[in-house]
Amino acid sequence: MSDFIPFVQELLEDWGTVSARRMFGGHGLYHEGLMFAIVMDQQLYLKVDDQNRPDFEALGLTPFTYSMKGNDVALSYWAAPDAIFDEPTEAVRWACSAWDAAARGHLAKAQARERAKARQKTRPVRKFSLS
Repeated sequence: MSDFIPFVQELLEDWGTVSARRMFGGHGLYHEGLMFAIVMDQQLYLKVDDQNRPDFEALGLTPFTYSMKGNDVALSYWAAPDAIFDEPTEAVRWACSAWDAAARGHLAKAQARERAKARQKTRPVRKFSLS
């Protein structure tokens, strides 16, 4: 692990504990069990959804992309603004926004799973006869 991840963790220490886990050549950053950021090649990317995307777009920030089978794939993690590295209050504000996006995504997935389970329970059972 590089010195960059401990730097980000220290920057966010007033917010709470941020843990890092290795993943796909980088690290995922977690707070209260939710991944809200990734670090790839010494660059911090924060979780983005429809609610906080305009803040990133207003600053001209871009999503993390990687190449797969000749195509660029964009993730819902966008570059963090450089200004957060000089101001812990701003770092926490942006991290909270990313964590909120992660929480909304987690909730939406859980609700979708529950709806799918409910549909499975209400489907009629078809009985087949082998005669």
